[in-house]
Amino acid sequence: MKNKDGYVRLYTPSGERLHNDPSVQPWNAYPRPQLRRDSFLCLNGNWELAISGGDVLPTAFPRTIRVPYPVESLLSEVGEKVAADSRLYYRRTFSLPEGFVRDRVLLHIGAADQRCRVWLNGTAVGGHSGGYDPITLDITPYLQAENTLLIAVWDELDNHVLPYGKQRRDRGGMWYTPVTGIWQTVWVESVPESYVKGLTITTHKNTATVRVDGASEGTVTVVTPGGEQTVPLTDGVAEIAVENPRLWCPEDPYLYEFTLQCGEDTVQSYFALRTLSTEQVGGIPRLCLNGKPVFFHGVLDQGYWSDGLFLPPLPTCYAWDVEKMQELGFNTLRKHIKIEPEQFYYDCDRLGMLVWQDMVNNGDYSFFRDTALPTVGLKRLNDRRLHRDPATRAAFEAGMEQTVRQLGNHPCIVGWTIFNEGWGQFDSQRMYEKLRQLDPTRFIDTASGWFSGADSDVVSEHVYFKPYRFKAADKPVFLSEFGGYSYKPEGHVFNVGKTYGYRFFTEQSAFEDALEQLYWQEIIPAAKQGLCGAVYTQLSDVEDETNGLYSYDRRVCKVTPSRLQAIAEALKEAVR
Repeated sequence: MKNKDGYVRLYTPSGERLHNDPSVQPWNAYPRPQLRRDSFLCLNGNWELAISGGDVLPTAFPRTIRVPYPVESLLSEVGEKVAADSRLYYRRTFSLPEGFVRDRVLLHIGAADQRCRVWLNGTAVGGHSGGYDPITLDITPYLQAENTLLIAVWDELDNHVLPYGKQRRDRGGMWYTPVTGIWQTVWVESVPESYVKGLTITTHKNTATVRVDGASEGTVTVVTPGGEQTVPLTDGVAEIAVENPRLWCPEDPYLYEFTLQCGEDTVQSYFALRTLSTEQVGGIPRLCLNGKPVFFHGVLDQGYWSDGLFLPPLPTCYAWDVEKMQELGFNTLRKHIKIEPEQFYYDCDRLGMLVWQDMVNNGDYSFFRDTALPTVGLKRLNDRRLHRDPATRAAFEAGMEQTVRQLGNHPCIVGWTIFNEGWGQFDSQRMYEKLRQLDPTRFIDTASGWFSGADSDVVSEHVYFKPYRFKAADKPVFLSEFGGYSYKPEGHVFNVGKTYGYRFFTEQSAFEDALEQLYWQEIIPAAKQGLCGAVYTQLSDVEDETNGLYSYDRRVCKVTPSRLQAIAEALKEAVR
């Protein structure tokens, strides 16, 4: 199938079945695994849609869109780009089931790109800025027996102020189709007057500290292999000591489930016990998990899908990606300048996939400054005067703070990347210090690949156009991007006319041979010398980029699992 731009639009296997059955509303899973309540009313499905060039509320809604898929995606049932000055107006009615309402009713929008305003029954109830973080509004005073919900969403991608990642109005090469509108679950829950608004969980080898926002007294009951343990919540804090701790790792991703009871509010959550440290192992600085060196054998994960763009057709697709990468021997995903729905991180938590999480970039991009000069070797630069616009800087800092709050409880996340290849980079020493204060427990890659000079927990390199040669340093060395070999499986390509990658193959056998040679001749010897991790580009093809281990539609695996599993075993042995 081709879209209106003439590019082939591919379906994932599950998405193809879904697309042919409009009655199915697939994103109806509970969207917040780390703060679960019994109360849940999903509002995903078919909504009325109007697209307007101004901010005057429409009176007619001539179109239909399937929420929560972004308007540019096939699965939205719209599948077209919108003009830069357009506003999307979503409307639907709903009634709350009998017995649903307690004291307060909260409306949640998982994410909407980039700005939104919300009305209920004709009354404005709030708004939000930021395309990757959740929105919560108390709608209790505005409820009726039957309710009309109106949500306006618009995208300010062109001014580069709000974080935007890989989106570009004119997609192509390493830049992708822009995403506009609601792209995560819309749902309603009811809570008591006093309720748990959020959790901050900090863990060590045998202790966990749970801090509660919104409640000060209660109990925490933890399920352990030896039985249940109940500890008090005092002044909003519960200290949990675990005997004979079962430490979380890829081989044993054990999660401690717990129930928090605060007055009339009950929530379920979980934590994991694990430690991260840098240790000298045989005179080499190594990144360690639970005191033991681990090689972060990873792939770059862009988080794009052929039929849903920012969102896969089904929540189970995240686990599919994780398990397929594990079948190839990988233990790490670098989540590349995108923040996912919580389901992704929960699946990584429970399946044992390590995650290096990028902050989402904003600011302008310059090919000369951010790609050409570093490629020829200019990788040290004083960045204090780069991207000086105060609004852009403030938006990035706010986004970084929100990312840590939003994702910091997930044990799968072992490292943060602040800036990628100079994109939006500014004052990186101050950003490192700020992030270290926000999270003292994880590794930080301050400037992945390019403009170093500030403090960082790793020496981070990107190598594409030459053989990789390890160079020892006084801190762990992390090859945070490499590879990018391109092979286009016939019939599974988005843009047959253009190809983006770093080395090109027309036959799968030649592609596999070259990839295997890259690891055995360059990466495995470097791991023995001291390399601590290597992130191959990438998990799947994305639009013009055909350098994935899987095709964009996830139907074709371009590699033989047994050959990559042998590489994974060699990398494990290299750091022991």
